[in-house]
Amino acid sequence: MKLFYPILFVLTSTAAYSQTRISGKVTDERGAGIPLANIILADTYDGTSSDTDGNFEFTTTETGVHVLLVKFVGYKDFQKEVILENKPITIQVSLEEMINELEAVMITAGAFAASDESRRTIFKALDIATTAGATADIAGALNTLPGTQKVGESGRLFVRGGDGNEAKTFIDGLLVLNPYSPSAPNTPSRGRFLPFMFKGTSFSTGGYSAEYGQALSSALVLDSKDKSETNRTDIGILSVGGDIAHTQAWERGSAIGKIQYTNIRPYFGLINQRIDWIDAPVSLEGSGAVRQEVGKTGIVKVYGNFNHSSYAIYQHSIDDYNTKFLYDLTNNYRYLNGSYKQALNDRWMVRGGLAYTYQLNDAIVDQDNIVETEKGIHGKTVFEGSLSDKVELKTGAEILQRNYEQQFRLHDGNPYARTFEEVISAGFAEADIYASNKLVTRAGARIEYNSLVQKLSIDPRISVAYKTGSYSQVSFAYGKFRQTANNTLVRINHALAPEKAEHFILNYQHVENNRTFRIETYYKNYNDLVKYVNGDPLTLNNAGSGYAKGIEFFWRDNRSLRNTDYWISYSYLDTKRNYLNFPYKAVPSFASAHNFSVVYKYFISAIKSQLGATYSYTSGRPYNNPNSDQFNRGKTPYYSDLSFNWSYLPKPHLIVYLSCTNLLGRNNIFGYEYSTVKNADGIYNSRPLQQAATRFLFAGIFITLSKDKSINQLPNL
Repeated sequence: MKLFYPILFVLTSTAAYSQTRISGKVTDERGAGIPLANIILADTYDGTSSDTDGNFEFTTTETGVHVLLVKFVGYKDFQKEVILENKPITIQVSLEEMINELEAVMITAGAFAASDESRRTIFKALDIATTAGATADIAGALNTLPGTQKVGESGRLFVRGGDGNEAKTFIDGLLVLNPYSPSAPNTPSRGRFLPFMFKGTSFSTGGYSAEYGQALSSALVLDSKDKSETNRTDIGILSVGGDIAHTQAWERGSAIGKIQYTNIRPYFGLINQRIDWIDAPVSLEGSGAVRQEVGKTGIVKVYGNFNHSSYAIYQHSIDDYNTKFLYDLTNNYRYLNGSYKQALNDRWMVRGGLAYTYQLNDAIVDQDNIVETEKGIHGKTVFEGSLSDKVELKTGAEILQRNYEQQFRLHDGNPYARTFEEVISAGFAEADIYASNKLVTRAGARIEYNSLVQKLSIDPRISVAYKTGSYSQVSFAYGKFRQTANNTLVRINHALAPEKAEHFILNYQHVENNRTFRIETYYKNYNDLVKYVNGDPLTLNNAGSGYAKGIEFFWRDNRSLRNTDYWISYSYLDTKRNYLNFPYKAVPSFASAHNFSVVYKYFISAIKSQLGATYSYTSGRPYNNPNSDQFNRGKTPYYSDLSFNWSYLPKPHLIVYLSCTNLLGRNNIFGYEYSTVKNADGIYNSRPLQQAATRFLFAGIFITLSKDKSINQLPNL
């Protein structure tokens, strides 16, 4: 379980008597006042924060020449020399938005382009950390956006009728294998990576760039931060553990190291659980990052992560609770990512890198030992530049190599193993062609060679966007996408072809004055899905197919109501598949027709606090009842969750955080599991899949030690 990072604003004040009064107003580039901007005299303790209209005033006893420093998250620092000589000083401060920080809500980032940027939703780390119910988990926050849905027993991203394996994660353009931490059966997992590692989190629900492969439904694209500017030590004291991190900065680079210990056992001892824990989850995690500028325009970034976690439970028989089976899991995870970026000249730049992933799951199931290992290396190089004023080109090559092994050490049989090795070599190219100021087209293709099936494939992708007004545009996207089937299937049949999907997307969006409206409709056509032959899970082919279609709405507004930011999303999904053990096309058990979310955040300056609330609703999901003669026609009750969080800053470098999920205590049911044999009455017994506990409570205190007393754990990692 990751550290649950809260909100994030910066406050500082002083009440000391002084000889010079400094006052003014902090605004953005549009002239709107910015509340809670941090104003300080550099290398002193004198300063204050702006009020709800952006105004500020403080006094100081300092004299002579000093630097006035103004900071606010998401904007470039403002610096101005002032001469303190017992005379009032009035300064008007206009903060410029940081180009490298992805805007908090924009779907188009205010830009016009026929690309994945024009269709994907962009979040900052603050959005993720301050979304109630997300508990600072990237997937948890993204599940409040249109195109996604709540699958409470998984915790992963399920996008537009795709299962959790179809949404892939990329860090600095490199594919991440196994981006989720392990979890007990029917309990949600969490992403392994903290949102504060990244400048922003870009989430594409379809039609994404030809650069990204092996993603059938969605690409979660994470761009890591550049070098840190200050030395600092961060301490977290949590209700479920603790952590400590230190950042060391130098002239052209920085390094950070962090160690985190999480122990859920004391918490589970206080809160009743529906899971029969023998040993609740415990984990030890360490991570480190080095960023170094090279030459005039280059930067090299290295990030590493290790995690050791374990838990043990008893699983009880559906027919007889007193009959139980041991499930004990130990997980070891290693991840190393190195990337570089360098301008070649005024028109061209090169970027790329190398990533390594290692994961080992050592499980004891009843009396058998099953060890699963996956190792992977992904390397990529990309060239981007302008061919002319109207044509921009991106082209590159990559290679992905994976080794997978599953070993069975049986207590009453001979040991055996299932293994495979896959090498995917790929190249891609796409061009942005600007026909006019209002019309742009992106056309490209991706070519892949897969060593497992020894086949070459070409997938075209195209996007067209037309600017309908100063703040609005319409766009259309089409593309073909493919992905190797899940490891659990490929390890049985190495000859399985990649699964395929075609995306058709039509979008309209309007972004103006910190308000965003989006409506999007789509159609996805699935082919070559893996299917059991005659219902036998050990005999597989690619005869499966399916479709997904729907319409989505999104509205976000952080301007109309003072000190308030909120968004509303709704998705309608119509999807069916004939795959795996399905006898015919049916709605898969993870899919719900209606998904609705409201996220609300409100800052109360009088008590230095931000309050957040999230309400999520999902219509019932299908499940298969073997007592019925109709397949997957059962329907769960609707899902409903109201979550809350509170962030309090008694001092600028100190944050107190509290969160609670499912405030109303609804007993959400995610499906039902059935016995494999009939009882004496000829009925298959069943039990519901439920949350491990009705609510989850979390509390934390976060302390930052640095020369600048105004910073806190916002820039962490």
